[in-house]
Amino acid sequence: MEGEGAKMKEEVAARRVGVAMDFSACSRLALQWAADNVARSGDHLIVVTAFKPLSYDQGTEIMLWESTGSPHIPLLELSEPVTSKKYGLKPDPQTIDLLNTIARQKQVVVSMKVLYGDPREKICEAINSIPLSCLIIGNRGLGKIKRVIMGSVSEYVVNHATCPVTVVKSTEHED
Repeated sequence: MEGEGAKMKEEVAARRVGVAMDFSACSRLALQWAADNVARSGDHLIVVTAFKPLSYDQGTEIMLWESTGSPHIPLLELSEPVTSKKYGLKPDPQTIDLLNTIARQKQVVVSMKVLYGDPREKICEAINSIPLSCLIIGNRGLGKIKRVIMGSVSEYVVNHATCPVTVVKSTEHED
């Protein structure tokens, strides 16, 4: 029995909570929701961001990591300009502050995984490759026309993910 208790404790500590992040207000809302409702001490909070690079001028790193994504970037490195340039990131100070607060208050390990390509497909791939225990994603509330033209990342992820997905809806809707 003692071995089972230790094993269960180890499994709980190894939980990896993913939050899809595009540095928008709705993804910050999803991050806050994850902190308030899912994250617990000992968890790994992994921020997953995916985008199509506009160019490869940032450096060869992006070309090298196009298929696998970046290594996990520790929270301490996220606000450094050299890190932002290296991975093609544009993290806003508000998100960095929120991540630091969550790490401190919830006692979770925070890192970021940057993926390059179609966000819908890359987020689903990350669920398996990391692997994630669950994923929280924001929803911008696109109007019907924009959703048909652009497609909804959250809708695609919900339909193709291999782990539980929670969609946090934004209170503001676009038409």
